[in-house]
Parts: sequence; C-alpha cells; structure tokens
Amino acid sequence: MSDTPAGGLYGLVATLRAQQTELTERWMNLVFGDAEVQHSDQLTYRQLADHLPNVLEEICAVLETRNPGESERALESDARRHGQWRWQQGYRIDELVRELDVFRQVLTSAISDYAATHGDLSRADEDYARLTIDEVVSFVTLTSIREAVTERDRKIDDYTGMLEHANYELTLRQKLISELYETRMQITRRVAHDLRNFLNVFSTALQLATRSPAKRDTALALANRQISDMATLVDEMVEYSKILGDDSILTVESFDLVGLFDELMQSSRIAAEAKGLKLVGHLDADLGAVVSNRLKVKQVALNLLSNAIKYTASGEIVLAIAAAPDDRWRLRVADTGMGIGEADQERVFEEFERAAADDIPGAGLGLAIVKELTRTLDGELRFESTKGHGSVFEVTFPLVLEPKAPNAA
Repeated sequence: MSDTPAGGLYGLVATLRAQQTELTERWMNLVFGDAEVQHSDQLTYRQLADHLPNVLEEICAVLETRNPGESERALESDARRHGQWRWQQGYRIDELVRELDVFRQVLTSAISDYAATHGDLSRADEDYARLTIDEVVSFVTLTSIREAVTERDRKIDDYTGMLEHANYELTLRQKLISELYETRMQITRRVAHDLRNFLNVFSTALQLATRSPAKRDTALALANRQISDMATLVDEMVEYSKILGDDSILTVESFDLVGLFDELMQSSRIAAEAKGLKLVGHLDADLGAVVSNRLKVKQVALNLLSNAIKYTASGEIVLAIAAAPDDRWRLRVADTGMGIGEADQERVFEEFERAAADDIPGAGLGLAIVKELTRTLDGELRFESTKGHGSVFEVTFPLVLEPKAPNAA
C-alpha cells in the first residue's frame, strides 16, 4: 500500500491532475470568448494551449512537495517559452497577462469546487493551494512578460539595424543620383561645346568656300572632317548609352579566338597602314575556343585598337592574344604613340576625358566603353603608359563566362 494520504491536499493534487484536460479546455474556451484577448481567435487549440498543461503539472508538483524550489527551473523554462511564443504569435502584453489571469481563475475555481465536495481538505491546505497558485501564476506571468519584452527589444534592435542600413543605402543612392546628375550635366555641356566647335569650324569652311573659290577644295575637306568628327561623337555616345542602358541577360557563346584574332587584324590593318603604322599580331597557338559574349569582346578590342591607331603618329601597333593564369585569357594592345602622363592616368577611363590635344578627333568615350564592357564580361583591365613612349593595355577574361544580367557583374 502507498504511504501517501488519499485525501486532503494530496487528493486535490490527484484531482487536478485527473482533470488536466478538462481544466485546459475550460480555460481555452474562456480565453476564446474573452474580448480582451483578441489574438486568441487566430490560434488553433494546440497553439493556444502551448505550455499551460506543463505549468499545471508543475503547480501540482509544488503542492505535493511543498517545495517550490524543486520546480522553479522547469516553471521558468516553460514560462519563457510561453512568452516567446505568444510574442511571435502577435500577442500584446495585456493579452498575455489576461490569459494567464484567466488560467489562475480556472485553477482557483477548481480548488473551490473540490473543497465544496471534500470535507477532508482543511482550510489551511485550501489557503495554501490558493496562495501557491497565485504565486506560481504570478511568477509565470512575470517571466513570460519579461521574455516577450526581450523578444520585442530584439526585434526592435533588428528593425533598427535594418532601418539604419536602409538609411545608409538611401544616402548612398542619393549621393549616386546627385553625382550622376552632375555627370550628365557635365556630359551635356561637353557635348554642346564640342558640337558648337564643330559647327563653328563647319561654318568657317562654308564662308571660306564662298569668299574664295580657289580654296574651295580646302574648305570642303575641312567641312568633311567636321562632319566626320560629329558623326564619331554621336556614334560613340549612342554606343556608350546602349552599353549603360543594357539590362538584358548577358548571352554567351563558344567561339574560336583564332577567328576573332584574324577579324581584328583585318579590320584594323587598313586604318593602321593609312597612317604609315605597322600592325603586328601575336596569337597563342595553345588557345582554342572560349565561352563569352563575342560581340562585346570584339568591341573591347576594336576600341583599344582604334585608340592606339588614333594616338600613334609613327611606329607600330601590337595586338596579342595569349593564355593567362587561373583559367583566363589575355587581350593585349600596345602602341608606340604619345603615351599618357601620370597626371592623366587616373581619369582616362572616365566619360569624355581625353589625355590628347583637341586636334585629335574623338569624344573621349572609347576607354569608358572599354571599362564598362570589361566589367560586364568579368574582365580585369590594366594599363601602363609613359608620356612620349606609348601605352600598353591588357584585359584578362575568363575562359568560360557564366550568363548573367549586366547589373550583377
């Protein structure tokens, strides 16, 4: 036989345990119908019950042993999880307090019902049971509130960090927009200035042809050059705007570098020989096909070759295609031209920046186009130049380029 008394406080504990499901359902029905706990309507029975059955069992253990310390750790753990879950479920603090107060009322009502039908429960044991329930539910309420507030503060910290990051990004974007606007204004002023100069010279040529028929051929040649320079300016601007505005998926294909090399040599030879320049080509025989965007690679090469020919008065232009480390290949264009001074080297890749004198035609967009295309193709661009001794431009590309959107480069 058991030594535990069947009646009194132990009988109350046994009854509370036996009625655990009934008491939990009674509490849930009261909470569902309580206008002060609005978020309960959004929960399932299981979500609403949460850790309350565990708390009831721990209350029974405290009543049975009369030692709250033995169950304090378990009570604290359940209370913290309860507060954490309720915060995640959208409860307000007052709703959390209210539902636990209803829980206390259900338990104290169960004590009253038991006392009314069991005369062996002494008044002292009944008062102890009520006091224990009040203290335990108050402890659970306070711990749950503290955990819910901690969760709230953690979320506030997270949102604050996100907001600060968003503000930082917004500040950067505003700065970028401001810089972009200023850049575009500079471009507009530069283009207007260049076009005005072209038109002024063109007008002078027409006046010369009108006033001096003997110099008509010279005037026509001058006018034709202005027309050609204006066309170059417009073409480079159109090409650059297309590159910047291209938001389509970057397509790639497999192509033979030998065929590209031959095409580049043929297309540049006429312009080089027209200036008395020697065009030299070197191709790595070990290189075969690569995967990239052939048209954009060709644009990079042609812009570098065009610049080299334009700024070289005598000597040679060298085009070289060779293998490079780390699964890459190298495009190299060297010239014996005027070179770029140290003071100009940092700005030559910017829009409408030119290191040459104004008598050499050009819009100053060639290297800006090269820079943007190189970025799109996952390339790495570097150059060396000495004033009066020529320049060397090198671009390394991956042997296999993965297709992607240009803005992901």
